[in-house]
Amino acid sequence: MATVKITVTLEEEQVETIRQLVAERKADSVSGFVKHAVRVSLADAIGWGVMLKDALAETGGPLTREERAWADSVLGAVAKPKRRRRAA
Repeated sequence: MATVKITVTLEEEQVETIRQLVAERKADSVSGFVKHAVRVSLADAIGWGVMLKDALAETGGPLTREERAWADSVLGAVAKPKRRRRAA
């Protein structure tokens, strides 16, 4: 599989912790640790997406505006400000 080199910004403490794990031979390398973390995160995100799709299919589909408003109020979600379109 082809690889691509990218730059990722992490907190200093995170980098030091990863380097410590490498030094203790609990991780092969910093790059290997990050690759593993990304692989696990992607699998998790995909898994949750599938679960959500299945749950929505079993319960009647996506939320209506009213259902979403109710859920947001119960969960204490803050509404995002609506973006205004600029005139051309």
